[in-house]
Amino acid sequence: MPKRILQGTVVSDKADKTISVLVVRRVMHPMYKKYITRSKKYLAHDETNAVQVGDEVRIIESRPISKRKSWAHLETVKKAQTAAA
Repeated sequence: MPKRILQGTVVSDKADKTISVLVVRRVMHPMYKKYITRSKKYLAHDETNAVQVGDEVRIIESRPISKRKSWAHLETVKKAQTAAA
């Protein structure tokens, strides 16, 4: 079975070698047939601490690394805009 890959935005990189990724998806309501936005945060392993808050990243399913962390950073899709002085 292939591993799942999700894409989302990094909302926290405070923990060592860990990033928090917010994944937003749209699902259709079963009764009203309108699209609803659903979001969930995943903890992902970032071995090199290379990712920053605001980056658009892809994460891949991995073995459990800790109690809540069973995803790993796969690639950075888009870097965050840095504030120029």
